[in-house]
Amino acid sequence: MTATILVAGIGNIFFSDDGFGPEVVRHLSSSEEPALPDDVRLVDYGIRGMQLAYDLLDGYAALVLIDALPGHGDPGEVVVLEVGPDDLGGGGELDAHGMGPVAVLSNLSALGGEMPPTYVVGAQPLQVGEGIGLTAAMMAAVPQAAQAVRSLLVDRLCGSLATNPAPRRTE
Repeated sequence: MTATILVAGIGNIFFSDDGFGPEVVRHLSSSEEPALPDDVRLVDYGIRGMQLAYDLLDGYAALVLIDALPGHGDPGEVVVLEVGPDDLGGGGELDAHGMGPVAVLSNLSALGGEMPPTYVVGAQPLQVGEGIGLTAAMMAAVPQAAQAVRSLLVDRLCGSLATNPAPRRTE
């Protein structure tokens, strides 16, 4: 592993606004956007919680999760939260067929890993029932969330986001 910061989009694209994280990752990896620094790994995990857990065993210096966050303001309102082990509560069990970010982070030590400094960039969803595509409020929040990720990287995690000639790293 060469990247020291993992930026992870999470959510289910088949449940409308729950697909917010993957959509923000697509926006960040767009050829129209400046590339992220070399030390940032950008991944759309979707609902692959176990894969995120296993990737975190590589020992990242920081983690930025991008997700829909029910209970945080008006629909489409972007928030940035810093999350520590004390914020995880009981956590729950890892699900090989789903994504429970709290469960992933809570069970990391049982897998032999350690929770890195963790931030969540998210937005209040309007609709999380069956359906493909974000609502208008969440679609409008995508560039705001992408900018929040970039600001978090610049201000707290890795310094300047100068144009990077290296190819983008997405999965």
